[in-house]
Amino acid sequence: MTELKTILHVDDDEDILEIARMALTLVDSFDLHQFKTGTEALQAIETIQPDLLLLDVMMPNMSGPDVWKGAVAKLGRDIPTIFMTAKAEDEMSVELKTSGALEVITKPFDPITLGSQIRTVWASA
Repeated sequence: MTELKTILHVDDDEDILEIARMALTLVDSFDLHQFKTGTEALQAIETIQPDLLLLDVMMPNMSGPDVWKGAVAKLGRDIPTIFMTAKAEDEMSVELKTSGALEVITKPFDPITLGSQIRTVWASA
């Protein structure tokens, strides 16, 4: 794959957004675009053209998998996706990976290693 630069991150939790922002921009220097809702993310996705989606699984109104499907439809191509969830049940993780997700990261995540974890997943895709 090409170099990972631009990440579109969607999570309905302000604290998660802030921790991820600090981890991924200050520590790892990614070009990070964050949204609290899938609707907002999908409205901006064509302009952003992210390399990777980082999506919360369970959100009100539009789940992470729904955002992923919407992103694929809007961009007209598959897009590498990593999910984050507080409920990392084996069955759900397997289902998401079987559907094509690169990885499922369990919350709470380690902000110090989040960027390197994402880079490792990206490099092995």
